[in-house]
Amino acid sequence: MSNLTLAARNSSTMLRRNLLHARRYPSLTLNLLLTPIMLLLLFVYIFGDTMSAGIGGGADRSAYIAYLVPGLVLMTIGSTTIGTAVSVSNDMSEGIIARFRTMPIHRGSVITGHVIGSVLQSVISVVLVGAVAAAIGFRSTDATALEWLAAFALIALFATALTWIAVGMGLISPNAEAASNNALPLIFLPLISSTFVPIDAMPGWFQPIAEYQPFTPAIETLRGLLLGTEIGHNGWLALAWCLALSTLGYFWSKSVFNRDAK
Repeated sequence: MSNLTLAARNSSTMLRRNLLHARRYPSLTLNLLLTPIMLLLLFVYIFGDTMSAGIGGGADRSAYIAYLVPGLVLMTIGSTTIGTAVSVSNDMSEGIIARFRTMPIHRGSVITGHVIGSVLQSVISVVLVGAVAAAIGFRSTDATALEWLAAFALIALFATALTWIAVGMGLISPNAEAASNNALPLIFLPLISSTFVPIDAMPGWFQPIAEYQPFTPAIETLRGLLLGTEIGHNGWLALAWCLALSTLGYFWSKSVFNRDAK
């Protein structure tokens, strides 16, 4: 059996293992998924009229729903990947990885299975949040089929990037609690992006921080694809951040995983 075939077969086995874990112990995934859904309902029904007035929507909260949903979609990905960090940390601390290392399996398949499983869970979570958003009034009638395809590709690429970072955080964490704490920036960063308010509504000294962090370019790109707003340079910035984070997370995770094997 070639090395590539072995890697693919073992990664598929590890993916099934992680999906079975997610199905048998759904509480963590559900808790993380509820955060963006509760924020969506809170900001639409409690703050919606006031917030929509601030973005030029008058007293019509439907304008704010349209503005809010793209950001919360990407925030959902950040929330879901925290579960990945916790899962990886549990594997490292409970001894199962040591057992895997004694078996004739491809070494990288263990973390590859976590990554693929997390991306699939992120996509499913995004679909659920999107369904809730559609139920309360979100519409994207002007997006073409090509724009929807590009939006889906962006979501998958962004989920892959954040998942590799989450895997690295899980590998360096001594326990599940530390992994959850280390991954908190994946939820915190959307709060200081353009998810809830436009960048130009923030203090001047803070605007560059909010504008060029990973979430804002991805949010503005997704917003442009779904709503027809201006994307500008955000598309290239989003792609650059996704590629940079994926590369960093991959080599970081690989380095820590191989180091721990010595």
